[in-house]
Amino acid sequence: MADADVIPIGSGGRPGRGSGRRTTPSAAARALAGPGGQKKNSRARSGPDGKRPDSDAAAGGPVSGPAAQEPRVGETAGAVPDVDGPDMSGLDLGGLDLGGLDFGRLERVVRELFGEDGERRVAEWLAFLRRRLSGDYELDEFGYDSDLTDQVLLPMLRPMVEKWFRVEVRGIENIPTDGSALIVANHSGTMPIDGLVTQVVVADHTGRPLRTLAADLVFQTPFVGELSRKGGATLANNDDAERLLRQGNLVGVWPEGFKGLGKPFAERYKLQRFGRGGFVSAAMRTGVPIVPCSIVGAEEIYPLVGNIASLARLLGVPYIPITPFFPLLGPLGLIPLPSKWLIEFGEPIRTDEFADGAPDDPMLVFNVTDQVRETIQQTLYTLLMQRRSIFF
Repeated sequence: MADADVIPIGSGGRPGRGSGRRTTPSAAARALAGPGGQKKNSRARSGPDGKRPDSDAAAGGPVSGPAAQEPRVGETAGAVPDVDGPDMSGLDLGGLDLGGLDFGRLERVVRELFGEDGERRVAEWLAFLRRRLSGDYELDEFGYDSDLTDQVLLPMLRPMVEKWFRVEVRGIENIPTDGSALIVANHSGTMPIDGLVTQVVVADHTGRPLRTLAADLVFQTPFVGELSRKGGATLANNDDAERLLRQGNLVGVWPEGFKGLGKPFAERYKLQRFGRGGFVSAAMRTGVPIVPCSIVGAEEIYPLVGNIASLARLLGVPYIPITPFFPLLGPLGLIPLPSKWLIEFGEPIRTDEFADGAPDDPMLVFNVTDQVRETIQQTLYTLLMQRRSIFF
């Protein structure tokens, strides 16, 4: 019997599923397992001489005393009383040893990494991975992937917004809690990071996604174009803007375009021309309010001191920036400087009070466009006076 295989037949030596009252093996099962299969237990039952009282019974020798009595009704032959809880140190689940796993320490690590709600966030991540692997997610007609945006893209940007730029937000109550609105902001900083920061701010303070209007170059860039669509961006034209507004979305637009992004550092916080006012006509046609947004801090992240115009024309891009650190430091020069950001959302400008033919009136559109531009410009001057320094 010493070489016989151990065949698990259920908890407590009974066939089938365990009763849940005990998980320790019976004396007979321990005898079949041999000396190597017995687990060391600091509370093992032994006599004064160090011998186990049932050692003879386990070896098949003579049995006397209580061990030789017939089991009573409801008892199982060879059953031993529980002394300790289940010992996970020797448990083998298909090669997975759980004995050395400290669940308490694992829980502490999760809380240190993700905060008090770490367990919930880990559970959300696992659910997100399951949905991605099973294909259980949806894209809207513009390619927007809300699941990817909420679980991956925004969390990746959030440390930059909260810790690096230390963004201070004002006037968030001017963004409607439901219904459509067109958020119009100044554009600066060499790279369009201000658009990403605005998306995070709106999502965190209103709980609503901000659908952005981007230039053609964004969607012509490999990988960036597809990722931008999944993050909620679409082409900056009136048709797409009006469709998004009619669907009840918050839409963001930066009318200065590349002229605002690529202006020299010496012209910082001086707004460029706001295009032809296409965003105003889109707001008028849909009757949604225009919310002016003033952003201070983006101008200093990549101070633009020069432009390699010949290389830009060769590559078909608006400009190749020269900053104090790029291209001098190579990839390190792409790290934005940690400037202090202030973002203020102004009072909404209503467009539902204009006459039906207002969107087709060039002079009226120009006047409203200029009103929005001047509101943002004056707010920028006010915020600059309130900011103590570039980095604090």
